[in-house]
Amino acid sequence: MYLHLGQDTVVRLDEIIGIFDIENASISRHTKRYLAHAEQKGRVVNVSSELPKSFIVCEQNRRVTVYISQISSQTLKKRAGFVQHLKLS
Repeated sequence: MYLHLGQDTVVRLDEIIGIFDIENASISRHTKRYLAHAEQKGRVVNVSSELPKSFIVCEQNRRVTVYISQISSQTLKKRAGFVQHLKLS
């Protein structure tokens, strides 16, 4: 199953490592350092044309990608849970 992250971007649910609120998570210096490092490595994909609200860490074929999205982490988590619920039914 897939999760829509914004714009024309979807990712497979089994590739998602974590969904994070960008405002709360970026307070930590560790998170700031992680995001800066991912940006330097060219692993950040901004799928937001608006103010970013969340970032999603995904891994595909041992390559980590960080997606920046205008959709809130709560909304993405609900969507992911809804899709998982459909999958189980």
